[in-house]
Amino acid sequence: MSTEKLPTIAVLGAGLMGAPIARNLRKCGFAVRAWNRTASKALALAADGVEAFASPAEAVRGADVIVTMLKDGPSVHEAMQAAATGLRQGAVWLQLSTVGIEAITMLAAQAEALGLVFYDAPVQGTRQPAELAQLVILASGPLAQRETAQPVFDAIGKRTLWVSEQPGASSRLKLALNNWAFALTHGLAESLALAKGLGVDPALVVDVVTGGPMDSGYFQAKAAAILAGNYATSFSIANAAKDARLVVDAAAQTGVPLDAAQAGLSRFERALAAGHGDKDMAASYLA
Repeated sequence: MSTEKLPTIAVLGAGLMGAPIARNLRKCGFAVRAWNRTASKALALAADGVEAFASPAEAVRGADVIVTMLKDGPSVHEAMQAAATGLRQGAVWLQLSTVGIEAITMLAAQAEALGLVFYDAPVQGTRQPAELAQLVILASGPLAQRETAQPVFDAIGKRTLWVSEQPGASSRLKLALNNWAFALTHGLAESLALAKGLGVDPALVVDVVTGGPMDSGYFQAKAAAILAGNYATSFSIANAAKDARLVVDAAAQTGVPLDAAQAGLSRFERALAAGHGDKDMAASYLA
């Protein structure tokens, strides 16, 4: 496909995930326009050929596809309302943020009111997979515009799982996946903390697990970070606490008892209260 025929994409949100997503879209030849509440983050993308704009309305003007990657549902809703005067009727909105059940319903209704084709498409993966275009996209939405959405997903991810034709299904799946990621994180953090508390070198826990059935790339990466005291953010404690709350709230609505998830939320909130909000969620160890 020639560059002239590629859709123009507006990326609203140029943070830890949005910035590498914008860069990877540009690398694949898309014209990319970006906005971020903290303007310097969008401006930093200029060196990669991404145009930065001062408002959502300016960023989306002339865009065929709008990508949202913001911290929560209210942030996405606010940005899209601010973008309203610049939107093209019939443009495709790819909503990549993790927002939970109630917010995705609100955003789908907003898309209809704005005359947009809406895809609920949260991503599985953190900063490093985003940088390497190795995200897994969990996509739900109508068949009609999937040929527009798919090349965008291909540019930022290694795999797209089409979950449903109805928005909302992907956001529900994302909550289940996040619950697993949080369980792994807390289980590792508490095991290393327990070893230390018992006077055993925590590195021995890693040594025993390595190469066995409980081992994984995730285990190794988070264990190495904890043992080195390196909490450079891949996915922050603040975001983890927000998403863990979405998991617990969704479980309460559906009557599914999630004892470990509730305890995990409390642990994230304790780490947050202790001032570790900007650190990677491996800082559960510090709770």
